[in-house]
Amino acid sequence: MLFRLNSLNPSRQFVAKCSALALSLSLAACGGSNTPTTQAPSPTTGTEGTPTATNTTAPNTTSGAVQLISLEKPVNLVGAGATFPAPLYQRWFSDIGAGTKNLQIDYQAVGSGAGVERFVQGLVQFGASDVAMKDDEIAKVTNGVLMLPMTAGSIVLAYNVPDLAELKLSQQNLVDIFSGKITNWNDPALATDNPGITLPDLPIQVVYRSDGSGTTGVFTKNLSAMSEEWKNSVGEGKTVQWPVGIGAKGNDGVTAQINQAPGAIGYIEYGYAKSANLKMADLQNKAGNFIKPTDAAAAKTLESVELPEDLRAFITNPEGADSYPIVTYSWILAYQKYDNPEVAKSVEAMIQYGLTEGQKISPELGYVPLPPAVVKKVAEKADQISPDFTIKVE
Repeated sequence: MLFRLNSLNPSRQFVAKCSALALSLSLAACGGSNTPTTQAPSPTTGTEGTPTATNTTAPNTTSGAVQLISLEKPVNLVGAGATFPAPLYQRWFSDIGAGTKNLQIDYQAVGSGAGVERFVQGLVQFGASDVAMKDDEIAKVTNGVLMLPMTAGSIVLAYNVPDLAELKLSQQNLVDIFSGKITNWNDPALATDNPGITLPDLPIQVVYRSDGSGTTGVFTKNLSAMSEEWKNSVGEGKTVQWPVGIGAKGNDGVTAQINQAPGAIGYIEYGYAKSANLKMADLQNKAGNFIKPTDAAAAKTLESVELPEDLRAFITNPEGADSYPIVTYSWILAYQKYDNPEVAKSVEAMIQYGLTEGQKISPELGYVPLPPAVVKKVAEKADQISPDFTIKVE
């Protein structure tokens, strides 16, 4: 099996560094275009389309190699969606690819908005989103939808302020920065959050996602929960009219912009900030405590959420003294029915790997493993995809 991650914007690349895997695969930082760079196979049959763009192919060697299924004929799975989990999916699919013959997975990291659009239109075998699909989107999918949370992570406020090693942000000050009310790092309101620290006279440069983004959806939903004024003026969504700042495409694009602009602050997934060695603010939670974005704090947040039967959950300004305030699940979107049984079996096998060995890999890349109860729920839901494969997570 080969794994390919399509680059939709060669000028922006994110390189995931894995201890047991030397890979350099381009992650797309594309916006909401509906036109994939590679013609996707039929979503239910898996018939391979004609490539129209250059793809980077991972070497077929990794210490995590595993063979999950036997396929008599080649199967090509194409997925598209969130940039948030893309480095993790890169590792998962590469590990599967090292041991599974005749299975190829292409993942296009185009953002949650474009990923959901392609999934709804039937251009891919699976989608990926940091925001669960809405009822009106689900109704458009004739083959049915399974929303499967596969990983979780913190959305952090990464900043580039020289000589400012630590930063605390209250919920009000966070909202005021992204509202354009606080425009300089030496603002007295920020000094109140950070007593004893000398804040520089440096303009604040807000960086936001310019593409349709699940990360934006989660971030703005939390800002709306923190502030009625934000809720009524800007609101929430995969795209919003930002009061201030500059846009960049993808988590990798925002990361790059923060890295190169002194005074910048933006919201990105924890793993991107960690890989780029960016500083991250301690955020005030609902209990009033300032919490560092750690795996333990994110796990506390997940513990406060009960997933319903359809596995859709929105975590906003959660309870808990030690909970990090902005945490999200990230979903793989699968069809309930695939016309090609080999495609169905391959999708289900991919899900099993993500729920088992894939969870063990998550922490090293900056993601939070799913709670055991969630793994069990997802396995039960996904096991209906193929009668020829049984998911085992015990």
